[in-house]
Amino acid sequence: MSDKLIELFSEGLGVPADELSDETAPDNTPQWDSLAAMSMVTLLEDGFDTRLKTKDIMKMRSIGLAREVLRDKGIDV
Repeated sequence: MSDKLIELFSEGLGVPADELSDETAPDNTPQWDSLAAMSMVTLLEDGFDTRLKTKDIMKMRSIGLAREVLRDKGIDV
């Protein structure tokens, strides 16, 4: 089963999707720097047709937390 969120993070980080999980975070992924984070915000907003507020973005300290933020916005991820 395809995981669109993982695929978008894979694109934004330049890391193969099979190396990512909900535990992936800046602390354990050197590619997740401030530039990648900005790119991922755009990818997520476009990919899920939503707009993220600053407080939403600040909560996304891992892929799992990003998944929770999107679910809280009513997006099925």
